Amino acid sequence: MYDMQQMQQLNKYAELAPDAWEAFVAFDKAALADGKVSAKTKELIAVAVALTTQCAYCIEIHTKRAKLAGNTDEEIAEAVMVAAALRAGGAVTHGTHCIAK
Repeated sequence: MYDMQQMQQLNKYAELAPDAWEAFVAFDKAALADGKVSAKTKELIAVAVALTTQCAYCIEIHTKRAKLAGNTDEEIAEAVMVAAALRAGGAVTHGTHCIAK
């Protein structure tokens, strides 16, 4: 199912829903641009979010972009561990609803 060639289909949104697509592309670009938080850090955040949402496309794209932005394997590994901790933390904290009061 996760074939990066499928990403070429994104171009169809420009034809099928041009206004919304253009707005999405502009928003995505603005959200990931350098600002008070560097683009380098934003790509680490994107990797962590992609791992928690489990979007294979996003994981591949943002890992590549994180490396192009100058992130090292060590920095990416720490972002992976942050994502894992948050994902596990969600299970642990929500698990309190499963324990008798």
